Amino acid sequence: MLREKNNGRLPRIMLAAPSSGSGKTLITCGLLQALVNRGIHVISFKCGPDYIDPMFHRKVIGTPSRNLDPFFTDGETTRYLFARQARRAELSVMEGVMGFYDGLGGVTVRASSWDLAQVTDTPVILVVNARGMSLSVLALIRGFLESAPGQAGNSRIRGVILNQATASVYTMLKKEIESQLPVRALGYVPRLEDGVIESRHLGLVTPGEIRNLKERLSRLAGTLEQTLDIDGILRLAGEAPELSAPVPEKLQNLIRKEPVRIAVARDEAFCFYYEDNLELLRRLGAEIVEFSPLHDEALPGQTQGFLIGGGYPELYAETLSRNVSMLASIREAAADGMPYLAECGGFMYLQQTMEDMEGRSWPVAGVLPGHVKKTDRLGRFGYITLTAKTPQIFGEPGAQIRAHEFHYFDCSHNGDAFHAQKPVGKRNWDCMAAGENFAAGFPHLYYYSNPEFPERFVEACRKYGAV
Repeated sequence: MLREKNNGRLPRIMLAAPSSGSGKTLITCGLLQALVNRGIHVISFKCGPDYIDPMFHRKVIGTPSRNLDPFFTDGETTRYLFARQARRAELSVMEGVMGFYDGLGGVTVRASSWDLAQVTDTPVILVVNARGMSLSVLALIRGFLESAPGQAGNSRIRGVILNQATASVYTMLKKEIESQLPVRALGYVPRLEDGVIESRHLGLVTPGEIRNLKERLSRLAGTLEQTLDIDGILRLAGEAPELSAPVPEKLQNLIRKEPVRIAVARDEAFCFYYEDNLELLRRLGAEIVEFSPLHDEALPGQTQGFLIGGGYPELYAETLSRNVSMLASIREAAADGMPYLAECGGFMYLQQTMEDMEGRSWPVAGVLPGHVKKTDRLGRFGYITLTAKTPQIFGEPGAQIRAHEFHYFDCSHNGDAFHAQKPVGKRNWDCMAAGENFAAGFPHLYYYSNPEFPERFVEACRKYGAV
């Protein structure tokens, strides 16, 4: 049913939905667990700039989940990044983002789940929340089949799963769906007692915060074994066409020089990282050593550079502030000229003070001159292209990289080393603090959109270590 490893077909499917809140993440995790239970070597991907859903995937399959994003990377690079990981497994499962056709600015399909399905030539299973519907489900599915841009039949939707449906309703609708529409009904998911993943201000809570998550996923997988046509899903994945995914020219000349030791913050407060970003650093020679600003006393020994990503520092502001030895270690390293990158939560942590969720202000690292305050809404939300305005660690003025912002906090000193431009519309602003040995700001960078950025960072760390 599935290929042997390293065969070129790369069996794959995408789970997409008409809208957010349709049950994609829960069903994706349950399906992944059911596949793992069957002994299938599966790998997962998330469409779009999402950190938390891949954490749930990772909790199930035990290996890092990856992001695929047609805004961050061109088609050739997106296919390469997919195939590079997919070749290591028997089956790939992609989870879509938002509604199936929802792309940049809400007015284009670019960077939507549909766009990713097109770029990777992936069969799609549409997850439809059927609660409160019967035959209206057919009209909804037909609308998605007929709404794809371009030629008819270009939606890639080949199957459907009905969420929050009963066995009797599904049995009736399966016959109608398959007799009237060119898709397969691949099962249903009943309403589940513990079928909700809690949310907070930046989205879902992280897997480590959910009590008995593995047990809940195990129960969900057992249910899906009974209610989904998993054999049919595997057959559909096996029908995916061969995918050409050569190494893009811009990645052919990446040179791994002598190792360089880079410390990466990873704990409850700092957990937002693209796995492909970390992998690219390793390909460039980085030996990544994790540390905890919450629990450790200092940066790891022999560190030549450090990276502090995003996360939830506002939930741990008091503990971070009271870890004075770590704050001193980071402050001294930065003052000594050690190269560093900081994104969003990491940027907040490096300021003079930072507010927590209750609006209380706490002294933090003091590497940067700003004060971070909580706001009541998302600030500068969404995709951006960053263009360097000044010479700094990433290169000369004009150098570009793609990124996104997603935060409820703001800073009195956001920096002006880069200019941010939204991909749709006219909105733009200056952002990020940067110099010859550092870059820090609210944007989350995607390294594969311009590999010269991480290459320059690693080289700066290497030079610092050689002094």
